[in-house]
Amino acid sequence: MKIQAAVVREKSGPFQIAELDLADPEDDEVLVRIAGVGICHTDLVCRDQYFPVPLPCVFGHEGSGTVEEVGSQVTAFEKGDRVAVSYKTCGSCEPCLQGDIGYCHGLYEHNFLGTRPDGSSAMSENGQTVHGHFFAQSSFASHALCHTSNLVKVDADLPLELLGPLGCGVQTGAGAVMNALKPQAGTSIAVFGTGTVGLSAVMAARVVGCATIIAVDISADRLAAAAELGATHTIDACNEDPVVRIQEITGSGAHYSLECTGVPEVARQAVDSLTLTGVCGVMGVSPLGTEFKLDMNAVLFGRSVRGIIEGDSVPQVFLPRLVNLYRQGRFPFDKLIRTYPFSEINQAVEDVESGKVIKPVLLMN
Repeated sequence: MKIQAAVVREKSGPFQIAELDLADPEDDEVLVRIAGVGICHTDLVCRDQYFPVPLPCVFGHEGSGTVEEVGSQVTAFEKGDRVAVSYKTCGSCEPCLQGDIGYCHGLYEHNFLGTRPDGSSAMSENGQTVHGHFFAQSSFASHALCHTSNLVKVDADLPLELLGPLGCGVQTGAGAVMNALKPQAGTSIAVFGTGTVGLSAVMAARVVGCATIIAVDISADRLAAAAELGATHTIDACNEDPVVRIQEITGSGAHYSLECTGVPEVARQAVDSLTLTGVCGVMGVSPLGTEFKLDMNAVLFGRSVRGIIEGDSVPQVFLPRLVNLYRQGRFPFDKLIRTYPFSEINQAVEDVESGKVIKPVLLMN
């Protein structure tokens, strides 16, 4: 079938909307007509080749929409189902079997290869292959081929076009708190970087009862958003030393911290701001090979550092929980979103990169 899709043809190049051919679903695939799709930092860093995703490529991995066709072996979904789309895993390695699917041994080949795991591609342009299957969806398009394992059914009363970010950026930040760090009520947490991931973490920290929620950024607008969404303190890192200020606020350092920027110097601050036995979760994406330094004695005396992928989330379990909190008014993720027509994808990218918006969502006609 013919689809409209935004293609990146060269490193750091623009998103060019083009007509592509999309193959029919394979036996275990589902064709989804996209209603809306979030623009995530991971789309942009892969455009910039932080990870070597082959080009030309159709990115997009925060899609939501309606099922239009299912493969011959698909029984869990049918035409007309409303779905949010998340990431894909192999389902058979040890982490997957233990429920730690974010650490699937095949995570790269199922999400970043630019093809299906077997090397085939469903997208083409004038007979030439266009890479896709990004997070098993490539949802910067009117239609996306997804897999049964990365779809989550959603109810008809929800704003379908806004639900895509739940599948990556929102669940990453919220899950880092609720699934990975699991702070006890009354504890303190410092969140470094207040984009979609960081602000989702702030909202989750309020939900679980953290008494001290500290947001750190260099944007006054984003710090104001953090205060509105639950931060008890904000720190402008342009004007204050975050480590010193966090020590002052907490008395001995934060029980938990999250690094959401991918900047090595910020990661060091996130660790140094912890109390003894504090835990830092690292989530910011940086180019392969990026390193950051730590004081060995800071770790020796009880601090911990761990990476967190997709908020330690099993989307089919976690997304419905976030939706329930949203319905109760306790997790207003929609406040992060500004919508754009699909045709304005490059403007939306410019706005998020400049910090003008937090979470752009592209709406399909």
